Amino acid sequence: MSEPDLLYTDVEEELRASVRSLLADRADAAEVLGRVESAQPLDLDLWRTLAVEVGATSLPVPEALGGQGASWRETAVVAEELGRSVAPVPFLGSAVLASATLLHLLGQGADANAEALLSRLAEGAATAVLAVPLSAFPGSPLAPVSDHGGALSGSIRSVADATAADVLIVPAGTVLHLVEAATATVKPVVSLDLTRPVSDIELTASPSVALAGDGAAAVRAALLVGAGVLASEQVGVAEWCLTTTVAYLKERYQFGRPVGSFQALKHRLADLWQRVALARAAARAAADALATGARDLEITVRVAQALCAQTAVHAAEEALQLHGGIGMTWEHPVHLYLKRAKADEIALGTPGRHRAALAPLVGLTA
Repeated sequence: MSEPDLLYTDVEEELRASVRSLLADRADAAEVLGRVESAQPLDLDLWRTLAVEVGATSLPVPEALGGQGASWRETAVVAEELGRSVAPVPFLGSAVLASATLLHLLGQGADANAEALLSRLAEGAATAVLAVPLSAFPGSPLAPVSDHGGALSGSIRSVADATAADVLIVPAGTVLHLVEAATATVKPVVSLDLTRPVSDIELTASPSVALAGDGAAAVRAALLVGAGVLASEQVGVAEWCLTTTVAYLKERYQFGRPVGSFQALKHRLADLWQRVALARAAARAAADALATGARDLEITVRVAQALCAQTAVHAAEEALQLHGGIGMTWEHPVHLYLKRAKADEIALGTPGRHRAALAPLVGLTA
């Protein structure tokens, strides 16, 4: 078995530079703060630019379906940069979870409807979400949705990015169905993370199109992909917190000295740097395992998610405290990163869930 490649390739670095430049121009702190206070927290113009001009939605999609034929490694690079800016775009819901679901189904066999939707997602012509709670994890029971001859009824709570979706991919038993979002009731609910709104979905005899293949297996595979890519987003959150805090402590003076020169703070920052470096290695290993279909894929993803989720929260908490009074204000964006980190900690499985699932995979007993 080949060793995982944790280094970024030249292509990945070029992709990172393109995405970072776009986000610096269109999703700086002031822009994001203003956006999340508006009636439309998701920046759909930025989303279209990411999809159409940068091609962020087409990376793992085969070229035959209009994609770039890249892999989840490149997708993880985009997720890392989006975490660094907490840009309010439906990337996780559409480009990761929905695309991963459709890709897994197509790996089981051809389905014209799945192919058509995946092509639309790749070219930025549509946005879709996998209609499961944001807290769903690989192997978790899903909301009961009944299928009455192609008409679906049921309720799904706390679905991320649903307000931006044109199409819902709805699990009903072991079958996945495509539902036009306009035929369902999508009700936004209060979310801790203002940059990733969640909604409740109500289906009342909503017309649907069934997709061929094992829907339950596709959902599980998509949630595993989502957890692996989310680890890179969490690294982006943690790195912003570390970098911004170091810069602030160099500029903030107390007793005639930069605050960052105090030994106690140096030790805390050194510890945080070490944790972020370790989290990055785990996230890169997960992205590489997803790209190569490694034999220990599930182990690698669960290790990454258990580690990166807690690292992001710790980094955000340190950033908030070490920024002092300014960190407690609404105008400073650090609260957005803390909320994203805390929301991500329960998204697609908590660290405890992943550790519990990891134990039997590596031969540990309770």
